[in-house]
Amino acid sequence: MPPRTAPLAAAKLITDAMATSPTRPDPRLSTPLALPGQTIGLLGGSFNPPHEGHALISRIAHRRLGLDRVWWLVTPGNPLKDKSELASLESRLDAAEALAPKGIVTVTGLEAGLPTTFTAATLTHLLARHPGVRFVWLMGADNLAQIHRWKSWQSIFARVPVAVVNRPGWHMRAVASPAARRFEKNRVPENRCREILAGPWPAWTLLTGPLSDLSSSAIRRARKSR
Repeated sequence: MPPRTAPLAAAKLITDAMATSPTRPDPRLSTPLALPGQTIGLLGGSFNPPHEGHALISRIAHRRLGLDRVWWLVTPGNPLKDKSELASLESRLDAAEALAPKGIVTVTGLEAGLPTTFTAATLTHLLARHPGVRFVWLMGADNLAQIHRWKSWQSIFARVPVAVVNRPGWHMRAVASPAARRFEKNRVPENRCREILAGPWPAWTLLTGPLSDLSSSAIRRARKSR
């Protein structure tokens, strides 16, 4: 009988190669595919955890603005938020994919591959990567109320249309915010909201619809109190 050492040695070589070979990169960390002429909504956040409020904003913007797709930009970490309770990027991407409305939302962690996670820098990357795509920045009214704290926040309004979706208890604070006052003359009435897509920018609108009072921070507090 032929010796068995050769097959055993070959099997060991294969096992060792599998153990030492680099892991396959997560495709969700790459920039998603977008075609020239498409209109893509961008909803950024920690999604820690994702919740129905994120899905509601996406559905409203998708329908009212006629978007081809909404990308959830799951950030590795928000510079303005405490990271001590931040779940891993992989787990947040998994949770976001489980909740994301099918046929509407693409979940991506593309910011993990960028030098910085500031929104203005992300837009610079996307506009250069997809020059034929029209991007729309989406956010809840709670974010409009504090976007003036973001790095280079005015450049966001200057480069892409912005759609704000109302959230419970935030309407008055949003419309009285420094950003809303700064770009008051560039606000487009809700019944003409699609006009923001044509430019020139700045151009923004405030959309209303079904409301959700869920928030990631409230969900984390509820989990801790159990």
